[in-house]
Amino acid sequence: MMRSRYSAFALGLGDYLRATWHASSCPTDLDVSTPPQPKWIGLKIAAVAQQDETHATVHFIARCRVGGRAERLEENSRFVLEDGRWYYLDGDIA
Repeated sequence: MMRSRYSAFALGLGDYLRATWHASSCPTDLDVSTPPQPKWIGLKIAAVAQQDETHATVHFIARCRVGGRAERLEENSRFVLEDGRWYYLDGDIA
């Protein structure tokens, strides 16, 4: 799930991001196409942990360039399983 969401951010696939974002926390103003958008250049999954049957976390580091400047996003993301599908719930920036 994390890799597909990263790819969706990189490709500007807002509909996919909304479809994989839990309804309780999905932003209404998600914009993945208005410049300046980051150019995503790498993803590292640092850790994955399942808390119980329906909750899991993913610690990741994503690298990007914004206006030619290298940046990184490190987050501990929470996912929830509903109706057989995992949804991104929220995350804490590390």
